[in-house]
Amino acid sequence: MNGARRIAGATVVLAVLAVPPWLLTTLTRAHLPGWPTSAHLRDWLTDPLTPATLATGLIAVAWLLWLGMAYTITVTAARRLHAGARWVRHLPLPTPWQAAATSIAGAAALTTAHTPTTHPPNPPTPVTADELQHPSATPQTEQGGVVVPGGWLPDDTAHHIAAAAALVWLRRRRAHQPGQRDTDATQLTPLPTTVTAVQAAIADQPPPPAATTGATQAPLPPAGIRLAGDGADHAARGLLITRLLTALRDPTDTTPVIITSNTLARLLPGIAETAATIPGLHVIDTLEQATALLPASRTSATVDHGIPSLVLTAEPATPAPPNLPGACVVTLDAAAPLPAWRVDHHGHTVDHQTGQPRPRMCVLDSVAAADLLAVLARPASAAPDPVASVPARPIDPVQAKIPRQATRVTPPTPQQPTEAAATAVQLRVLGRPALLIDSKEVTIRRSAALQILVFLAVHPDGATTTQLVHALWPGLPAHTVTGRLYTTLSDLRSTIRATSADQVVVHTEDRYHLDPRTDVDLWRLQAAAHHSATTDAPGSWQAVIDAYRGDLAAGHTWPWIDPPREATRRLVLDAHTTAAAAQTDPHERLRLFQAAIRIDPYNQQLHQLAADQLNALGDSAAAADLLHAHRQRLRLAGILDQPMITAR
Repeated sequence: MNGARRIAGATVVLAVLAVPPWLLTTLTRAHLPGWPTSAHLRDWLTDPLTPATLATGLIAVAWLLWLGMAYTITVTAARRLHAGARWVRHLPLPTPWQAAATSIAGAAALTTAHTPTTHPPNPPTPVTADELQHPSATPQTEQGGVVVPGGWLPDDTAHHIAAAAALVWLRRRRAHQPGQRDTDATQLTPLPTTVTAVQAAIADQPPPPAATTGATQAPLPPAGIRLAGDGADHAARGLLITRLLTALRDPTDTTPVIITSNTLARLLPGIAETAATIPGLHVIDTLEQATALLPASRTSATVDHGIPSLVLTAEPATPAPPNLPGACVVTLDAAAPLPAWRVDHHGHTVDHQTGQPRPRMCVLDSVAAADLLAVLARPASAAPDPVASVPARPIDPVQAKIPRQATRVTPPTPQQPTEAAATAVQLRVLGRPALLIDSKEVTIRRSAALQILVFLAVHPDGATTTQLVHALWPGLPAHTVTGRLYTTLSDLRSTIRATSADQVVVHTEDRYHLDPRTDVDLWRLQAAAHHSATTDAPGSWQAVIDAYRGDLAAGHTWPWIDPPREATRRLVLDAHTTAAAAQTDPHERLRLFQAAIRIDPYNQQLHQLAADQLNALGDSAAAADLLHAHRQRLRLAGILDQPMITAR
């Protein structure tokens, strides 16, 4: 566009300079026979206002105007040319060294067979415990990863950690015994910080394909490897965690992960007592003891897949090839005669012999690794099997309440279930979350704003800025995302202000909380449960059942949501079993058990109670089908015939 304008301007200038002289010369040639003589001057002085003299004067004026215009154009062009020449003189010209370097780079570019690009080269490929290649192999393409406090994980490893965390909650749901007091205080304990940080980081990412739900079964380096550098210990922990994910996800894979006790104490101090509860992990004192473990692990499936056992040690790995067949030894011993990879704290790896970059490795410090092991470990003994003959006990009033955090702000008083809602603002968090004003749903533009509303509904006593930041963005320093929180709250208030004059989120002292006048369905459910537990009136638990419209924030996978979601679900399951225990009609009792199963299809005791009720009604075939379907569901989830574990 600028070039076209410049061409058009130059054409106009040339036309202005050339056309007027041509016209004056062509049209006035007859009126100007030649230069004036002395006779012409005497005639003009005698009679100056003749037609000939007037025409000559007008022609002279026209030429003077054209000369002035040509002068102006010429001077302007000369000034611009002068300014351009001055700018060129001030250009920083390359020095002889710079010119030489540029010439060499140009020659290399011309002789290199690749397509030039403006993007930087890809960093080394991320690698998991089962994706290590021999040092002579070519690095794969970078696939991205997740940064957590104390380490870095490849994307696939992060998804495997999230899947392991989901299994923890499924096992807790399976083990819960509705209607009875929970004796395990860890059943509703939130998962460790590193796990929630991983969950938050991959919340918006698609899960890996079904074929890679376990760790990738790529062969480990056959001759073993020696890890060196500042990140050697961090990389060893990453190898340990990644390989243990395989044993957790696929229990049929009997390939062990063997580690010496000295190495375990070095990498994970204080974890030796719980090492026996981690599936697939074997702790030995010397490398010679690994020989007795390896033959038992070389099953046909292992041989077919070519998955060597991982032996992690800090002792010299010299006897590994003759004494540990089928195992890949990863050592931290600086004197081990094995190919060495130097690893930094970020997982970037370089072959020590060739200097070539190697695949990026998962790196974890001791705290992060211990957090991740919490979702892999299992208790020393399995939870007792549910017994149908044990009658359901009434729910304890303390259990009926959803846990709340301590606060200095007076908590809002939830409305009773029979009380008419007097407010025009309604917040629905059971099922799909929604904010309604005058029965019309408000469009909330930011997902973090919706998350804040649900969090404050779960914590009616309110939350500080730090608590909100840690819940919404775990793993990030609070001061780096506080501005994001303020922006989200401001946008939420603006959205609500455009619809109603009422304030939904109120800031009192140093805490944010929902306006107590807001009609929150979770508060109604809690009030109904408290009323039923304290009065124990017949049929009072039906109000709790009616108030439940679905899982808390159904469809959302926020890292903090699992404990309150499970607490709310257990509250309703206890209401079903308590109401069923008070029923005299066996068909109504069966209906309540079946309704509870629809709420939690993984709970083992509910299926056993429903099957016993079907047997009592004479429908043994339906009871067998119910238990078979339950076992199939547990098998598909990966928790069948496994001890019910809890994260510490």
